[in-house]
Amino acid sequence: MTGRLTHLDEAGAARMVDVGAKAETRRLAAAEGRIRMNDAARAAIAAGAAAKGDVLAVARVAGIMAAKRTAELVPLCHPLLLDAVRLDLALGEDGVTARAEVEVSGRTGVEMEALTAVSVALLAVYDMAKSLDRAMVIEGIRLVAKRGGASGDWTAADPRAG
Repeated sequence: MTGRLTHLDEAGAARMVDVGAKAETRRLAAAEGRIRMNDAARAAIAAGAAAKGDVLAVARVAGIMAAKRTAELVPLCHPLLLDAVRLDLALGEDGVTARAEVEVSGRTGVEMEALTAVSVALLAVYDMAKSLDRAMVIEGIRLVAKRGGASGDWTAADPRAG
């Protein structure tokens, strides 16, 4: 890592990075996050009894759609033709955990697409269940792994370890 900010030009102005000379490679990024909620909201989601419908199904579709539209939401991201988006939502003791994996054969990574998928999926859970718990907390959204590209593979340390 050079420490240089690639999205700024020599004068400090924002720019989209030129990836035209980079080779296309297979790339993958995985991200995760969670939303904590009260027992009533969790129970309603588990039972499929939320007033707005199937919370996890809607959140999954929202996250997948968001990954495909990341370049429209994050100003300096390249529009990418994604090969695959997988979004898993798991209902736990105190809420829902989202994990997204995004793949592309391209010249730039898909970290932002994976993070966007998780973020929007969790926002959709909030929207679908807010009548049951307005104090839900979205937290821990982070990149957990990436593969491919010039910088190579990377995996995050487990925040629960140590």
